[in-house]
Amino acid sequence: MQVTWVFPALFVVLWSTGFVGAKLGLPYAEPFTFLSLRFLFVLAILLPICWLARAPWPTRHGFGHMAVAGALMQGGYLGGVFASMHQGMPAGVSALITGLQPVFTAVLGGWLLQERTTLRQWLGLGLGLLGVILVVGERIAVHQLTLPAVLLSGLALASITLGTVWQKRHGGAIDLRTGAAIQFAAAALVLSPFAFLLETRQVRWTGEFVFALGWLVVVLSFGAVFLLFYLIRHGAATRVASLFYLVPPTTALLAWPLFGESYSVLAAGGMGLGMLAVWLVSKP
Repeated sequence: MQVTWVFPALFVVLWSTGFVGAKLGLPYAEPFTFLSLRFLFVLAILLPICWLARAPWPTRHGFGHMAVAGALMQGGYLGGVFASMHQGMPAGVSALITGLQPVFTAVLGGWLLQERTTLRQWLGLGLGLLGVILVVGERIAVHQLTLPAVLLSGLALASITLGTVWQKRHGGAIDLRTGAAIQFAAAALVLSPFAFLLETRQVRWTGEFVFALGWLVVVLSFGAVFLLFYLIRHGAATRVASLFYLVPPTTALLAWPLFGESYSVLAAGGMGLGMLAVWLVSKP
Protein backbone atom coordinates (compact mmCIF):
# COMPACT_ATOMS: atom_id res chain seq x y z
CA MET A 1 0.00 0.00 0.00
CA GLN A 2 1.37 3.40 -1.00
CA VAL A 3 1.30 5.94 1.81
CA THR A 4 0.57 9.50 0.71
CA TRP A 5 2.89 12.28 1.77
CA VAL A 6 0.16 13.87 3.87
CA PHE A 7 0.75 11.41 6.70
CA PRO A 8 4.57 11.61 6.71
CA ALA A 9 4.47 15.43 6.64
CA LEU A 10 1.94 15.53 9.46
CA PHE A 11 4.00 13.03 11.45
CA VAL A 12 7.16 15.16 11.17
CA VAL A 13 5.36 18.29 12.41
CA LEU A 14 3.61 16.53 15.29
CA TRP A 15 6.68 14.55 16.39
CA SER A 16 8.79 17.72 16.37
CA THR A 17 6.45 19.36 18.86
CA GLY A 18 7.50 16.72 21.40
CA PHE A 19 10.76 18.60 22.06
CA VAL A 20 8.73 21.80 22.50
CA GLY A 21 6.37 20.09 24.94
CA ALA A 22 9.30 18.70 26.91
CA LYS A 23 10.95 22.12 27.12
CA LEU A 24 7.70 23.68 28.33
CA GLY A 25 6.95 21.05 30.95
CA LEU A 26 10.28 19.95 32.40
CA PRO A 27 10.81 23.07 34.54
CA TYR A 28 7.71 22.06 36.53
CA ALA A 29 8.17 18.27 36.90
CA GLU A 30 11.06 15.82 36.92
CA PRO A 31 11.38 13.71 33.76
CA PHE A 32 10.18 10.29 34.93
CA THR A 33 7.34 11.84 36.94
CA PHE A 34 6.36 13.89 33.88
CA LEU A 35 6.34 10.83 31.62
CA SER A 36 4.55 8.63 34.15
CA LEU A 37 1.74 11.18 34.33
CA ARG A 38 1.63 11.31 30.54
CA PHE A 39 1.31 7.53 30.21
CA LEU A 40 -1.30 7.40 32.98
CA PHE A 41 -3.54 9.94 31.24
CA VAL A 42 -3.04 8.25 27.85
CA LEU A 43 -4.11 4.89 29.26
CA ALA A 44 -7.09 6.48 31.02
CA ILE A 45 -8.33 7.58 27.58
CA LEU A 46 -7.12 4.70 25.42
CA LEU A 47 -8.29 1.70 27.47
CA PRO A 48 -11.97 2.77 27.45
CA ILE A 49 -11.69 3.36 23.70
CA CYS A 50 -10.40 -0.19 23.23
CA TRP A 51 -13.20 -1.55 25.41
CA LEU A 52 -16.01 0.45 23.78
CA ALA A 53 -14.75 -0.36 20.27
CA ARG A 54 -14.24 -4.03 21.21
CA ALA A 55 -10.80 -3.85 19.67
CA PRO A 56 -9.14 -7.26 19.42
CA TRP A 57 -6.28 -7.99 21.82
CA PRO A 58 -3.23 -9.90 20.61
CA THR A 59 -2.19 -13.37 21.68
CA ARG A 60 0.18 -13.80 24.61
CA HIS A 61 3.04 -13.97 22.10
CA GLY A 62 1.92 -10.75 20.40
CA PHE A 63 1.35 -9.11 23.78
CA GLY A 64 4.98 -9.76 24.66
CA HIS A 65 6.23 -8.32 21.38
CA MET A 66 4.20 -5.14 21.88
CA ALA A 67 5.47 -4.82 25.45
CA VAL A 68 9.06 -4.99 24.20
CA ALA A 69 8.33 -2.41 21.49
CA GLY A 70 6.70 -0.12 24.06
CA ALA A 71 9.55 -0.45 26.52
CA LEU A 72 11.91 0.61 23.72
CA MET A 73 9.94 3.17 21.68
CA GLN A 74 8.10 4.84 24.57
CA GLY A 75 10.10 4.01 27.69
CA GLY A 76 13.70 3.98 26.47
CA TYR A 77 13.39 6.71 23.85
CA LEU A 78 11.24 9.20 25.73
CA GLY A 79 12.90 8.43 29.05
CA GLY A 80 16.33 8.99 27.54
CA VAL A 81 15.36 12.24 25.81
CA PHE A 82 13.56 13.75 28.81
CA ALA A 83 16.21 12.67 31.33
CA SER A 84 19.08 13.94 29.15
CA MET A 85 17.38 17.34 28.78
CA HIS A 86 16.85 17.40 32.55
CA GLN A 87 20.61 16.78 32.91
CA GLY A 88 21.37 19.84 30.77
CA MET A 89 21.38 18.38 27.26
CA PRO A 90 20.22 21.12 24.83
CA ALA A 91 17.16 20.12 22.83
CA GLY A 92 19.01 20.70 19.58
CA VAL A 93 21.89 18.43 20.52
CA SER A 94 19.46 15.77 21.71
CA ALA A 95 17.72 16.03 18.34
CA LEU A 96 21.08 15.66 16.59
CA ILE A 97 21.97 12.48 18.48
CA THR A 98 18.58 10.84 17.97
CA GLY A 99 18.69 12.12 14.38
CA LEU A 100 21.31 9.45 13.69
CA GLN A 101 18.50 6.87 13.86
CA PRO A 102 18.01 6.43 10.08
CA VAL A 103 21.58 5.22 9.61
CA PHE A 104 21.28 2.59 12.35
CA THR A 105 17.80 1.59 11.19
CA ALA A 106 19.12 1.05 7.67
CA VAL A 107 21.81 -1.27 9.00
CA LEU A 108 19.47 -3.18 11.30
CA GLY A 109 16.69 -3.26 8.70
CA GLY A 110 19.00 -4.93 6.22
CA TRP A 111 20.16 -7.46 8.79
CA LEU A 112 16.90 -8.32 10.57
CA LEU A 113 14.19 -7.46 8.04
CA GLN A 114 16.05 -8.31 4.83
CA GLU A 115 15.36 -4.80 3.54
CA ARG A 116 17.81 -3.87 0.79
CA THR A 117 19.31 -0.38 1.04
CA THR A 118 20.43 0.95 -2.35
CA LEU A 119 23.41 3.17 -3.05
CA ARG A 120 21.03 6.09 -3.67
CA GLN A 121 19.42 5.52 -0.28
CA TRP A 122 22.80 5.40 1.46
CA LEU A 123 23.61 8.73 -0.25
CA GLY A 124 20.36 10.12 1.07
CA LEU A 125 21.11 8.87 4.58
CA GLY A 126 24.51 10.55 4.47
CA LEU A 127 23.07 13.85 3.22
CA GLY A 128 20.39 13.71 5.88
CA LEU A 129 22.98 13.25 8.60
CA LEU A 130 24.90 16.23 7.25
CA GLY A 131 21.70 18.27 7.23
CA VAL A 132 20.97 17.41 10.86
CA ILE A 133 24.50 18.44 11.85
CA LEU A 134 24.12 21.78 10.06
CA VAL A 135 20.81 22.53 11.72
CA VAL A 136 21.98 22.07 15.30
CA GLY A 137 25.74 22.31 14.86
CA GLU A 138 25.89 25.97 15.84
CA ARG A 139 24.48 25.14 19.26
CA ILE A 140 26.79 22.23 20.10
CA ALA A 141 29.06 23.08 23.01
CA VAL A 142 30.72 19.85 24.03
CA HIS A 143 32.31 21.31 27.14
CA GLN A 144 28.84 21.89 28.61
CA LEU A 145 27.65 18.32 28.16
CA THR A 146 27.91 15.87 31.05
CA LEU A 147 28.60 12.19 30.50
CA PRO A 148 25.19 11.12 31.94
CA ALA A 149 23.42 13.46 29.53
CA VAL A 150 25.31 12.04 26.54
CA LEU A 151 24.71 8.44 27.65
CA LEU A 152 20.99 9.09 28.16
CA SER A 153 20.70 10.54 24.64
CA GLY A 154 22.56 7.49 23.34
CA LEU A 155 20.04 5.30 25.16
CA ALA A 156 17.22 7.20 23.45
CA LEU A 157 18.86 6.66 20.04
CA ALA A 158 19.36 2.94 20.59
CA SER A 159 15.82 2.52 21.93
CA ILE A 160 13.98 4.24 19.06
CA THR A 161 16.13 2.40 16.50
CA LEU A 162 15.56 -1.06 18.00
CA GLY A 163 11.91 -0.26 18.70
CA THR A 164 11.22 0.77 15.10
CA VAL A 165 12.72 -2.43 13.73
CA TRP A 166 10.96 -4.56 16.38
CA GLN A 167 7.61 -2.92 15.62
CA LYS A 168 8.07 -3.49 11.90
CA ARG A 169 9.04 -7.13 12.39
CA HIS A 170 6.44 -8.17 14.97
CA GLY A 171 3.61 -5.62 14.98
CA GLY A 172 2.08 -5.94 11.52
CA ALA A 173 -0.94 -8.07 12.45
CA ILE A 174 -1.80 -6.42 15.79
CA ASP A 175 -4.61 -3.90 16.20
CA LEU A 176 -3.13 -0.40 16.51
CA ARG A 177 -5.37 0.56 19.45
CA THR A 178 -4.70 -2.41 21.70
CA GLY A 179 -1.09 -2.56 20.56
CA ALA A 180 -0.59 1.06 21.60
CA ALA A 181 -2.28 0.44 24.95
CA ILE A 182 0.12 -2.41 25.66
CA GLN A 183 3.08 -0.26 24.65
CA PHE A 184 2.12 2.67 26.88
CA ALA A 185 1.45 0.32 29.80
CA ALA A 186 4.85 -1.32 29.34
CA ALA A 187 6.55 2.07 29.19
CA ALA A 188 4.78 3.14 32.39
CA LEU A 189 5.94 -0.02 34.15
CA VAL A 190 9.51 0.65 33.02
CA LEU A 191 9.70 4.35 33.97
CA SER A 192 7.45 4.67 37.05
CA PRO A 193 9.88 2.90 39.40
CA PHE A 194 12.55 5.46 38.49
CA ALA A 195 10.15 8.25 39.45
CA PHE A 196 9.70 6.67 42.89
CA LEU A 197 13.35 5.76 43.41
CA LEU A 198 15.15 8.79 41.97
CA GLU A 199 12.74 11.74 42.07
CA THR A 200 10.70 13.79 44.54
CA ARG A 201 7.56 13.39 42.36
CA GLN A 202 6.65 17.01 43.05
CA VAL A 203 4.69 18.73 40.27
CA ARG A 204 3.96 22.43 39.88
CA TRP A 205 0.58 22.49 38.11
CA THR A 206 1.11 25.74 36.27
CA GLY A 207 -0.74 26.68 33.11
CA GLU A 208 2.35 25.93 31.01
CA PHE A 209 2.73 22.47 32.54
CA VAL A 210 -0.94 21.58 32.07
CA PHE A 211 -0.76 22.72 28.45
CA ALA A 212 2.47 20.77 27.83
CA LEU A 213 1.07 17.62 29.45
CA GLY A 214 -2.20 17.89 27.53
CA TRP A 215 -0.35 18.45 24.27
CA LEU A 216 1.92 15.45 24.79
CA VAL A 217 -1.02 13.23 25.75
CA VAL A 218 -3.42 14.17 22.96
CA VAL A 219 -1.28 15.38 20.06
CA LEU A 220 1.86 13.29 20.56
CA SER A 221 0.55 10.06 22.04
CA PHE A 222 -2.63 9.84 19.98
CA GLY A 223 -1.53 11.77 16.91
CA ALA A 224 2.18 11.32 16.25
CA VAL A 225 2.59 7.87 17.83
CA PHE A 226 -0.36 6.34 15.98
CA LEU A 227 0.90 7.90 12.75
CA LEU A 228 4.31 6.35 13.39
CA PHE A 229 2.75 2.92 13.93
CA TYR A 230 0.76 3.34 10.70
CA LEU A 231 3.80 4.43 8.70
CA ILE A 232 5.94 1.57 10.04
CA ARG A 233 3.22 -0.91 9.12
CA HIS A 234 2.87 0.38 5.57
CA GLY A 235 6.44 1.34 4.70
CA ALA A 236 9.99 0.02 4.87
CA ALA A 237 11.66 0.72 8.20
CA THR A 238 14.53 2.63 6.56
CA ARG A 239 12.15 4.90 4.63
CA VAL A 240 10.08 5.66 7.70
CA ALA A 241 13.20 6.31 9.79
CA SER A 242 14.48 8.80 7.20
CA LEU A 243 11.61 11.11 8.22
CA PHE A 244 13.41 11.66 11.54
CA TYR A 245 16.00 13.69 9.63
CA LEU A 246 13.33 16.39 9.28
CA VAL A 247 12.57 16.53 13.01
CA PRO A 248 15.53 18.69 14.19
CA PRO A 249 15.03 21.44 11.57
CA THR A 250 11.27 21.41 12.11
CA THR A 251 11.82 21.65 15.85
CA ALA A 252 14.13 24.61 15.24
CA LEU A 253 11.42 26.31 13.19
CA LEU A 254 8.87 25.79 15.96
CA ALA A 255 11.26 26.96 18.68
CA TRP A 256 12.10 30.15 16.81
CA PRO A 257 8.84 32.04 17.53
CA LEU A 258 8.09 30.20 20.79
CA PHE A 259 11.44 30.52 22.56
CA GLY A 260 13.30 33.08 20.47
CA GLU A 261 15.83 30.51 19.26
CA SER A 262 17.62 31.65 16.12
CA TYR A 263 17.30 29.91 12.76
CA SER A 264 20.24 30.80 10.54
CA VAL A 265 20.81 30.51 6.81
CA LEU A 266 23.15 27.59 7.51
CA ALA A 267 20.39 25.81 9.41
CA ALA A 268 17.98 26.50 6.55
CA GLY A 269 20.43 24.80 4.22
CA GLY A 270 20.53 21.84 6.59
CA MET A 271 16.75 21.56 6.44
CA GLY A 272 16.96 21.54 2.66
CA LEU A 273 19.45 18.68 2.81
CA GLY A 274 17.09 16.84 5.14
CA MET A 275 14.24 17.17 2.63
CA LEU A 276 16.51 15.95 -0.17
CA ALA A 277 17.56 13.00 2.00
CA VAL A 278 13.96 11.94 2.62
CA TRP A 279 13.24 12.13 -1.12
CA LEU A 280 16.29 10.00 -1.99
CA VAL A 281 15.60 7.39 0.66
CA SER A 282 11.87 7.17 -0.03
CA LYS A 283 11.99 7.24 -3.82
CA PRO A 284 11.01 3.78 -5.20
